[in-house]
This record gives sequence, C-alpha cells and structure tokens, in this order.
Amino acid sequence: MRRAFYWLIPHPLLTLILTITWILLQNELSAGMTVFGFILGVLIPWGTSIWWPDTPKSFHPLRMVSYSFVVIWDIIVANIEVAWIVLTVPANKLKPAWIVVPLRLKQPEAITLLAGTITLTPGTVSADLSDQGSCLLVHVLHTDDPDGVRDDIINRYERRLLEIFA
Repeated sequence: MRRAFYWLIPHPLLTLILTITWILLQNELSAGMTVFGFILGVLIPWGTSIWWPDTPKSFHPLRMVSYSFVVIWDIIVANIEVAWIVLTVPANKLKPAWIVVPLRLKQPEAITLLAGTITLTPGTVSADLSDQGSCLLVHVLHTDDPDGVRDDIINRYERRLLEIFA
C-alpha cells in the first residue's frame, strides 16, 4: 500500500505545497479549487518525478524554519550594507573578490539551497560548482577579508544545512 501511495504521490509535501499555492493564487477557497489544486499537486510531481534525484533520507523542517529566519535577516542586513557601499564607496575603491568555499555538503538539494542562499543575499553571487561538487565559487562585491566571508558562509549557512539534511 505504501509503495502504491508513493507511486501516485511521489512527493507528498510538494503536493501539499502546490495545492495550497493554487488556492492562494486563485484567492478563492472552495471545494472545486481545492480539488483542482490537489489534482495539479499530484500531476506535476508525478509527471516530473523521473527527473528528480532521490529525495533526502532525512530532513528537519523545524531547523529549516530557523534557517529561513537567518537567511531573511541576512538579506535585510545585506541590502543595507550594499546600499551603503553603493552610496559611499567610489568605484575605484571597491574590493571585489572571488572566493572558493570548500563544501562538506554532499546532497544536491543542500548544495542548491546553499548556492541559492548566497545568490539571494545582496552583494554575493554563487558562480560555479566544481565538477566533484566539493567547492563553490562565490563572487563578493566588496570585502577587506575574503577568508572571513568564506568562514561566514561555512559557519552561518553550511553548518545549518548540514544539520537540516543530517
């Protein structure tokens, strides 16, 4: 029975998220919208499941919630910092840097989440992943301490993602 359930609904959490998203996008809570959202929530993951990698064996949603708050806070702070840099630092005084961040993360989902977090934070962009997936290349708009930025990424984001996907 369990196998049949996961064949029909390969990603139950995604099905739930897609159903809720559909209802919110329609701005109407009715039986018809809920059923149609559920149908979409089943068909989209089912139709695309052959392209999905294996799902992570363990995932801690509560740790993901705290990680989300950290990322949102960092985005707010980085917006202010980048605005300050743009307004006060002359272009010829900027100190951009390319930073190689060694990764302990092995799961593709975790690495993607880290790269997305870095790119979402203003002033940083994840540019490349090594062929073996052991290093991430990050560009920083302005820094006096590239090693400090690398250590911040490892301690602030990667460490938490290792706990989330442990």
